[in-house]
Amino acid sequence: MNESDTSSLTHAVPLTPEEMSYYKRRVSSHLDSTFSRTRFNGSVLVAKNGQIIYESYNGFVDPRTRKDSITPSTPFHLASVSKTFTGMATLKLWQDGKLNIDDPVSKYLPGFPLEAVTVRLLLNHRSGIPKYDHYMGEMGWDKHKMVSNQDVLDFLIANYKKIPIAPANHGFSYSNTNFALLALIIEKVSGLSYPQYLKKTFFEPLGMKDSYVFTLADSAKYMPSFYYSGKEYRFEFLDAVYGDKNVYSTVRDLLKWDQGMKNETLFKKSTLDQAYAGYSFEKPGTHNYGLGWRMYLLNNGKKLIYHNGWWHGNRTSFYRMQDEDATIIALCNNDCRYVYKVKEMADIFGNYLQNNNRYDDEDPNQQQVGGIEKPVVKRRSHAVAHKKRSTGHRSAKK
Repeated sequence: MNESDTSSLTHAVPLTPEEMSYYKRRVSSHLDSTFSRTRFNGSVLVAKNGQIIYESYNGFVDPRTRKDSITPSTPFHLASVSKTFTGMATLKLWQDGKLNIDDPVSKYLPGFPLEAVTVRLLLNHRSGIPKYDHYMGEMGWDKHKMVSNQDVLDFLIANYKKIPIAPANHGFSYSNTNFALLALIIEKVSGLSYPQYLKKTFFEPLGMKDSYVFTLADSAKYMPSFYYSGKEYRFEFLDAVYGDKNVYSTVRDLLKWDQGMKNETLFKKSTLDQAYAGYSFEKPGTHNYGLGWRMYLLNNGKKLIYHNGWWHGNRTSFYRMQDEDATIIALCNNDCRYVYKVKEMADIFGNYLQNNNRYDDEDPNQQQVGGIEKPVVKRRSHAVAHKKRSTGHRSAKK
């Protein structure tokens, strides 16, 4: 893996040469052993105190043609790492007094039929609403027609009595529907489109010049994704919904995002405390979810804040160690599951108990049971067959 020159970047708290050498050696050793025998096609960045200690760019925008090498400015589809932007955008509007996250969703989305569901319950995945990407295609949506965020809402309003919706706030149930609806609330409250709001509020102020939200107008410039075998994922009817996915960014821009949340320029400490709190304790275990963030609440008192993603061939990892001001980011577009193993590097910076060889919460081949990830047992049921077709919905074609 070829490292890139980072001398042009500035940092507030430089590491000593000895610290830089130590961290770089440890990180390089882990990544070389993790990716050296894989077909990883993507980018990796590790930082401490906001300073890049390791970055690498491996492969090509299209690994079939081997043209256009991946560079620091190559934006990847973030998949569910996009939820961190949607969550924090909602909290920014709350902080600015534009909405109340404890209001019912129906206050902002007229016709929304579930009065007990609040904005907060969308943010922490306790709404009880299942994934639109699981039920819309199976309940009559014409798969030749692209789904929009408004379509997600309208379909829910028209079919909520048929959709298996659980009681609100009775437990954690991860659902892309929640964040597709939050994007609509952001648009309703801000008066801007979701892409415009993120650009104005986050991307431009933080200098995230290579980040954007995919819409159908970007079809000519997005980076496609691929199966691990090299076959391209096809663009499909679920690929235009944003909020739950569809933010494109680079590892360097995500470091700016990470650092931008560590002072009070964008967010007050009280807002961040709400974002990074756990809200689901029905089952024992270390896994929990805040407001747009996953976390490990470890039995040694440490908290690892993160989000991972999977959408077709796009697999992404974004790990944040607040106590040590360390950040680990890995992005790929060729379905390389080893991207999720970068979390083991958290133990380089603190005792995060991550050398456990487990994969990712977003992976459709894993499920969480009692706070522990276990492989999904493959069955021939209709539900599992459908899940395999559509959980990782989009063809990175954005």
